[in-house]
Amino acid sequence: MANLSPRRLLPLLTSPHKGGRTALTCRFRCGNQCAHDVLNTSDNAYFGDVVAEAMSRRGVLRAGALGALVAGVGVTTAVPAAADPAVEARTASGFGGDRHGGSGLRFTAVPPNTDDKVTVPEGYETAPVVRWGDPVLPGAPAFDFENQTAAAQAAQFGYNCDFVTFFPLGQQRGLLWVNHEYTDENLMFRGYKSGDTASEEQIRIALAAHGGSVVEVERVGRSGRWNLVTQGRRRYNRRVTAQTPMAFSGPAAGSDLLKTAADPAGARPLGMLNNCAGGTTPWGTVLSGEENFNQYFVNGNGVPEAQKPSLTRYGVSATTGIPSGNRRFDRVEERFDLAKHPNEVNRFGWIVEIDPFDPDSTPVKRTALGRLAHEGATTSLAGDGRVVAYMGDDSRFEYVYKFVSRKRYIPGFDRHNRTLLDEGTLYVARFTGDSPAAEIDGTGKLPADGLFDGSGEWIPLVTGDVSHVPGMTAQEVLVYTRLAADKVGATKMDRPEDVERNPVTGGVYVALTNNSNRTPAQVDEANPRPSNKHGHILEIAERRNDAGATTFAWSLPLVCGDPDDPSTYFGGFDKSKVSPISCPDNVAFDAEGNLWISTDGNQLGAHDGLFAMPVRGSERGHLRQFLSVPVGAETCGPLVSPDQRSVFVAVQHPGETNGATPEAPTSHWPDGGTSQPRPAVVVAWHRQGKKIGS
Repeated sequence: MANLSPRRLLPLLTSPHKGGRTALTCRFRCGNQCAHDVLNTSDNAYFGDVVAEAMSRRGVLRAGALGALVAGVGVTTAVPAAADPAVEARTASGFGGDRHGGSGLRFTAVPPNTDDKVTVPEGYETAPVVRWGDPVLPGAPAFDFENQTAAAQAAQFGYNCDFVTFFPLGQQRGLLWVNHEYTDENLMFRGYKSGDTASEEQIRIALAAHGGSVVEVERVGRSGRWNLVTQGRRRYNRRVTAQTPMAFSGPAAGSDLLKTAADPAGARPLGMLNNCAGGTTPWGTVLSGEENFNQYFVNGNGVPEAQKPSLTRYGVSATTGIPSGNRRFDRVEERFDLAKHPNEVNRFGWIVEIDPFDPDSTPVKRTALGRLAHEGATTSLAGDGRVVAYMGDDSRFEYVYKFVSRKRYIPGFDRHNRTLLDEGTLYVARFTGDSPAAEIDGTGKLPADGLFDGSGEWIPLVTGDVSHVPGMTAQEVLVYTRLAADKVGATKMDRPEDVERNPVTGGVYVALTNNSNRTPAQVDEANPRPSNKHGHILEIAERRNDAGATTFAWSLPLVCGDPDDPSTYFGGFDKSKVSPISCPDNVAFDAEGNLWISTDGNQLGAHDGLFAMPVRGSERGHLRQFLSVPVGAETCGPLVSPDQRSVFVAVQHPGETNGATPEAPTSHWPDGGTSQPRPAVVVAWHRQGKKIGS
């Protein structure tokens, strides 16, 4: 590959907001979370403080669709036991010196740019698959930006697409599930100022634009291109919104903490909000994570005093009535007013399970997986067949979690498998470094052993109805999971986002997006830089390569930023031959075990993108940019298709730059001309039908 140096950082399009996003993104996505105080004020030891101690469906159709999915969650053969579990796990994963294996990646990197388009390598093409406002349900009208209605939006593809997953329907058709994370009313409506002055119809449109969509897609010939099916019967198409009736399941269902006037049984929540990343189950359903749900509520100052500490821990002001910039959903649905319905906020922040094959099924909020700012949930199988779900809590100084079911997965036994996420053990991670504290000095310089690495353990929080946290009941642990993790001494991390398990090596990879609030006194071997504005990737190798293990080794294969910055690290690969990368967000794997990384909030002056990196062999750390997104956009998804002929990416919030409005848009993607920007899922493929990345 050609040397990418010398590098020139591109000028920012607009003044950066704290964390690398624009002020518009910060306002509508998370309610300006980074501008507020850090939510985790626990006295848990930072990693560096403990180093010294450490040194001393259904039927044939569903079965066919699941073939590709289950193949991706197989368990790597266990290696023989070793005396040191950290060494054993590191050897099994291959990040402790084993450098065999090929990546199959041969594309020429896309250079950093600020173009208002999706840019892909030479030999590749890209096209939108489905865009905001495209009809999803029968009878849905065509999108009309100037005359949008709530009824139309409830039947059309929602706003700001995020997590994407694919379920095959034979060779030529399939289903896409797509999350709709949040709305940006400033770009959706002309003349929008605030939730206080918005029309009630605009507020209802926003409610309908949240949630998720199931859409049927079809392959174009034998290529890697896929189009939205627009003709004939589309039996699976579905919209899930902030108003869709749902159910609670698991140990917290029926808890007094979940009861409201509208639902005195605490069993039937309404809708889902701010769904970011997600995952799939071995039985062919979607797991969608509710993230920054805190921003939708008002009048937190009116809740009972006893509830205010937990409210604050979850990012809802207990001293403010109407937060600045609030969408004011309470104007059309009283449940968003906490002074009147203080438990409504507890009904969000869950992993939601949706059956893409049954548009009449009720989505289920699985309380056994805990309540937090869920980035998503990725499932795998333990060595004994139990189901494991990995999860990140996307906020500064929050934690990494996993859930292990009590019972085993039984292929084809759908009724049994649908109960697996209701009973098991929820864990939180504690990381320990293996280097002296003096060697982790905040400069990014590697310690003497040549790696940022160490060992760790999964600390149990709750098993079924049994709490492992002193002073908290099982239901309290599940509803106030952050508080429970504080109590057991979990390790504070730099915004844990997506967590995925490599289908080839069994390694678990955590995207740590950034943390501008970490001080030099708080650096540790797992979070080795203060004011960490570029983020990093953490790699976990569990004991005996078993997802059910409670101990593991860990390493940092990627410390992001400009390769010319000495504080960056690319798995030991020659940094003159890699692409710059900033703010990893979502991760995915292809069938060969290569890591694909999408970014959110690039602080190097160029647009966000999609990157690929081998995690083993001589190419380990050879990171290259595969794709870049348009002005103001974030790269979400991503998804490499089971046959590796296509890669799907959700292009979120194009044109979301400071000062942008429908009267003065800063992007015209994807329709071009003078059109308004529209979030969309795109697909990229090789013109000659080659595998993605080749």
